[in-house]
Amino acid sequence: MAKKPGRKHGTPDVSPLKKTSSLTLIDVAKVAGVSPITVSRALHRPEVVSKEAREKVLEAVRITGYVSNMLAGGLASNKSRLVAIFLPTIANSIFADTVQALMDRLTEAGYQTLLGLTGYSAEQEEKLLEAVLGRRPDGIVLTGTLHTESSRLRLAQSGIPVVEAWDLSEDPLDMLVGFSHEGVGEATARHLLAKGYKRFAVVTISDPRGLRRCKSMIAELQHQGVVDVPMQIMTPPATLEVGREGLRQLFEQGAIPEVIVCSSDTIAQGVLAEAASRGLQVPADLAVMGFGDLSSAAHVYPALSTVRVDGKRIGDQIAKALLDRFQYPAVSADPVRIDTGFTLVDRQST
Repeated sequence: MAKKPGRKHGTPDVSPLKKTSSLTLIDVAKVAGVSPITVSRALHRPEVVSKEAREKVLEAVRITGYVSNMLAGGLASNKSRLVAIFLPTIANSIFADTVQALMDRLTEAGYQTLLGLTGYSAEQEEKLLEAVLGRRPDGIVLTGTLHTESSRLRLAQSGIPVVEAWDLSEDPLDMLVGFSHEGVGEATARHLLAKGYKRFAVVTISDPRGLRRCKSMIAELQHQGVVDVPMQIMTPPATLEVGREGLRQLFEQGAIPEVIVCSSDTIAQGVLAEAASRGLQVPADLAVMGFGDLSSAAHVYPALSTVRVDGKRIGDQIAKALLDRFQYPAVSADPVRIDTGFTLVDRQST
């Protein structure tokens, strides 16, 4: 009879568990060599467990194939360990730094995330909320401050902590982490006027926040005596082709701008491409300004002038606001209102 191969030294013996129809938390505790309560904490509240214990539990979970019953844990603690994040789009990376930093912090603290795409639509956001609220997430992150009345009412009644991100508002739902889009528009107008530009045009998608930036810039230009600013509003999402088509339409309408201000770096790079295809020199014949300071902005030719927003800081601050509220729900006398600001970045395209 052939001799059965022995298991490697240091590998837990899980053979008694293989015949069980449903592994339990106690089974995992036996394999990990820790108490069941340590297993529960490692899976549901990892921040209160030592790194060594957490690694033992995770290795036991991997070996046994145990699947944690998050629903049961949520019912017992009245916590779902779930945070819902609503974004307008993932078609470009302008929100990537924020979402990555936010998810990293939440995951480290033992929370899972659920992403929903609103398509820049308050009505679509309302539909997503209807689907998500039934799952009782511990927190909700919304992009922007424009919501339907129904959404505002349901969120207020739910009692779930809410962070509105990438914006500032005089009437926030709950917590607020972002920057002033009106401030961006005004600062952009003053910056470009100081560089001597007098003929402006705008290419934007119908994103509420992008439109606010552009309209604020136009209002500041009018205040400074620049009254004729054509604006081409394109259909989302922001793509290079949208930027190229936006510039084509402006030229077809007879616009002769010195500088094009775009609602995103992606659109601005499309404008740069269309300008190059027409033999225009940037910035001598046409200057271009973007928004977002994507990783590609400094490496296109010519390097793109833009507005930098600290997406990672926004994500970190959202996570901190939520985790503080989760840990100390009663301490909410001081409202969370964080202005993360923005920076104008001058490169070769202006």
